[in-house]
Order: sequence, then structure tokens, then C-alpha cells
Amino acid sequence: MKTDVRNRLIWFKGEIINVNNAKINILSPTSQFGLNVFEGIPCYWNEEKRQLYAFRLHDHYVRLDQSARLLQINNPYSEEEMKNALIDVIKANDYAENLSVRQTLFVDGFGSWGSEDPVDMFVAPIPKKNTSLEYNKVGLNCCISSWRRINDNDISPRIKCGANYINSRMGQKEALRNGFDTCIFLNELGKVSEAPGSCFFMVKNGVVITPKLTDSVLESITRDTVIKLAENLGAKVIERSIDRTELYNCDEAFLCGSAMELTTIISVDRYIVNEGISGKIKTEIHKSYLEAARGELKGFENWITPIY
Repeated sequence: MKTDVRNRLIWFKGEIINVNNAKINILSPTSQFGLNVFEGIPCYWNEEKRQLYAFRLHDHYVRLDQSARLLQINNPYSEEEMKNALIDVIKANDYAENLSVRQTLFVDGFGSWGSEDPVDMFVAPIPKKNTSLEYNKVGLNCCISSWRRINDNDISPRIKCGANYINSRMGQKEALRNGFDTCIFLNELGKVSEAPGSCFFMVKNGVVITPKLTDSVLESITRDTVIKLAENLGAKVIERSIDRTELYNCDEAFLCGSAMELTTIISVDRYIVNEGISGKIKTEIHKSYLEAARGELKGFENWITPIY
């Protein structure tokens, strides 16, 4: 790494510059209304091969383009251009460690919340160790939030946009005020949805269970990864609606996301899960996840893109 985090290089409007020199219009729709779509793209360092791999890069760009289309903003960049921007800025920083890369399309200019352009992009990598605190904990004490998760008839959680994360903020702030690490949202029907920036899984009687995509959850790439890896390990996976009290009696529980990977839930509303330790099934899936992300898991090589 050539610089510290506060002076790292980012890709901004076609140039690689110091993060402190990246400027947008203060009256822009992205500044005033959160009119942007983004991806958090994980990259993993393989020490033996001296190689950094972007994980499921194509899938992230497919979702980014879908978010832009649903939010009705224009994406002026091709997938190849977005990929090259990510690779170039990582190389410019000379990173040789695990990263989380924020790649964002944003509406600049003097428009309003109804604007579709001008759209530009930034790509900002950050070492994983410098991401949010809850993304670096080994276990999480969770509560059920009093706030409900946004649903497809309000503002769709299927869109990964900046404005949607105000819902996550409200739940997270409430959880922290009340002495928890994070929260779990229920949807408008009172069924388990997801956590701020992460999806929910539980294990009961050896079966891996997660809410349906229609239960007000993001179409998470990490969620899909967990499902495929669990099945590859021989586990049965069920996608179904989950009641709140099922969380209090489950055998294992964990959250997953691009930034946090798989993180064990050690309690929900003060109900201890699995004696407060990581369960066997979660541990096995997480091990496979890291192997896949570092290019060490046979059969999943198409998930990785080498940077160097």
C-alpha cells in the first residue's frame, strides 16, 4: 500500500486522484437526495500465489446495472470500463491485502430528485480491516428492530442505492443505543427480512434456512454464494418466510454480506444462540467461502478475477 487510508487513491470521473481531491457539486442529486447506486466488491489476497482476486465481479456489475435501470438513471459505462477502473485504482494503490471496493454511479450536476443524468462514477478501495466495526467482529448481539424493512411497494430493497440505506441507519442506530451490535428487520408482514447491509441465515436441525427474496431482502450476491456453497457441502437449504420466535430457538444463526463475509449471531433479543459460539455448519460454509474467494476451491474458479 502506497499511502494511508485517508490519502488513498480513488478512481473519479476517469482519473486516479487523491481521495481528498475528489469533488462533486454540493447541490447535486447524489448529495441532496442520495441519488446513486453502488456495489461493495470484495477482493481477497492469496499470499501463496501473490495475487489479489476480485470476488464475483461480473455478478456485481450485473446488479449495479439492474439497480441503475430500476432507479432510472443512465449508466454511461460498459462492464469492461467499470472493470478496468477497479483494476487500475487497486494497482495504483499497490494493495496486497483483503479489500472492500465501493464502486458507485452517482447523479451530479444541478438537477433534482427526478434527474436521470449527468451520471458519473467513482471507485474507492479500502482495506477490509478499515471497514465498519460491525463488519470486523467475530460475533454479534442482535435485536429485532422496531423499524420495518422497506418493501417493494415503497422503495424496493432490490435497488442497491444510497437513499435506501437510511432505513438501515435507523435500525442500526436504534440497536446501538440499546446496547446491541446490530439489528434484524421484520418486513411489512412481520416476517424476518434482513439486517443493515447484510442477509440473515439460521440453521435448525441441520437445515440451512434463509428468507425468500420476496421477503423484502436485497438480491444479495453473498447470500447466493452461501446457498451455493452450503449445497456444495451437502447441506439442505430452504428459502422460506421466517417467524421472529424461530430466531430464539434456532441452532445457529449468522449474517452475511460482501463487507462482513459470514459473521456469527451470538444472541437475538438477549436469547443466546448456540451457547454464544459459531456453529459447525456456519464455520464450514465460511471456510469454503474464503477458499473460493482466494481461488483455492475447485469448481468455483469462475467466481474470481485476478487483479495483478
